[in-house]
Order: sequence, then C-alpha cells, then structure tokens
Amino acid sequence: MDIPLIDKSSYLRGLLVLAKKDNHVSENEKKIILEAGKRLGFSTSFCSEILETILQNECVCDEPVLFADQTVAKSFIADGIKLGLSGKRITEEELNWLKKSAEINKISKGWFDKQVANFEYMIQNPSLAQLTLYSII
Repeated sequence: MDIPLIDKSSYLRGLLVLAKKDNHVSENEKKIILEAGKRLGFSTSFCSEILETILQNECVCDEPVLFADQTVAKSFIADGIKLGLSGKRITEEELNWLKKSAEINKISKGWFDKQVANFEYMIQNPSLAQLTLYSII
C-alpha cells in the first residue's frame, strides 16, 4: 500500500504523542517507534533525535491523529495499543487518546474494544509483536 506522506507523518507523530502520555519513554517504546519510523521512510537518526527530546518538546501537537485512509487509521490504532501495552500496561490517558483517534477516523467502538481485548495478552508477554504497519506497507 502506498501511504501518503501526510499519513506517514501523522503515524509517527501519533506514536510519539502516545509514548509521551505517561511522561516516560521506555526502551520497548523506543524500539517500536524507531522500527515504525524506519518502515515509514524516516531516517533512524531523525527518529532517535526526536525520541531524545520528546518529553521536553512542548511543540508536538497533542491532538488525536486523522488519517486519509481508514486502513492506515486502523493500523495506527492497533500499533498504538501495542505501544501502550509494551510497558505491560496502558494508561487511561493513553487509552482515551487512542479512543479519540478512533472516533475522528470513524472507527467503530466495537472494533476498537476488540483490538484492546486482542492485545491484552501482551501484558503477560512483554516480547514485541510485529507492528500492524508491516501488513499495509
């Protein structure tokens, strides 16, 4: 799938905003974001630099992300849940932000709730699962 540049940027920004929500970016979150950034066509050095400053950067827009394509939006929501759960738990603030992103992308509450239920096994298994992004690129 050919993802528009604006959606690629929104995907990366969304993952960064989500990682910032709990005021801590874990090593697992960094790995996920670096891999997603690479798959989206961003340089590793660019993504690393952003990760180093994300907690202090107040210029990053905190608004939920809107995508041009619902397939990309669903991939982002699934990867966002994986990112949130990579620290063994997803915070209420992270979950609410993802719900808002799902809503503005017209993704059903049922689909969203099913994704959360499907990925909760990651709490018991902290190994990184393959990003959903891989299936659409």
